[in-house]
Amino acid sequence: MSLEALRNRLPEYAKDQKLNLGSLSTEPTLTEQQRAGTFIVSALASRNPEVIRDILAEFGPKLSPEALTAAKAAASIMGMNNIYYRFTHLVVGDYNTMPAKLRMNIMAKPGVEKVDFELWSLAVSAINGCGMCMEAHEKTLLTHGVSKEAIQAAVRIAAVVHATAATLDGEAALAA
Repeated sequence: MSLEALRNRLPEYAKDQKLNLGSLSTEPTLTEQQRAGTFIVSALASRNPEVIRDILAEFGPKLSPEALTAAKAAASIMGMNNIYYRFTHLVVGDYNTMPAKLRMNIMAKPGVEKVDFELWSLAVSAINGCGMCMEAHEKTLLTHGVSKEAIQAAVRIAAVVHATAATLDGEAALAA
C-alpha cells in the first residue's frame, strides 16, 4: 500500500483530498525529511489504521531510523501535551501558572534537528486543536528562520491527512 492506494480508496466526493494529497507529497517549501515526517505525524495523530499504514509505507523509507523514531516521538509527546496545555489555556484559574510536572525530555533531544521536530509538533498540535501549543511551536519556528510558507505547508499536510482519515472513518461507519 502507498499514498496512491490511499488516494484511490477515497470516495469521489473527497476528490479535493485526493488532489491535495498528491500535490502536498511534493511540497517544495519543506525538505524531504520535514515533508515525510509531517505526513507521518499527521497520520499517527489522525489515528486511522489505514491512513497510518499507507502513509508509513510511502514516507517511512524517506526517513532515517532516527528521524522515524523522532516523528513517532513528536506524535506521542504532543498527544499528551496538547491535552494538558489545552486544559490550562481554556480553564479559568491558576493552572497556567502551575508547573506541569510532566516529563518532556524528548523535546530537548529529539534525535533530529530542532526545527524538524518543532514542525512535526506543530502539525500534531493543529490536528489536536491546542492553540497554546500551536502558538508556541510557530513562534519557535519563526525564531529559527522557518518561513511562514513552510509552516503553512506543514499545517496544510496535517489538515489533508486528518480529513482523509475522517473521510475513511465515516465511510467505514456508514458501511457497517
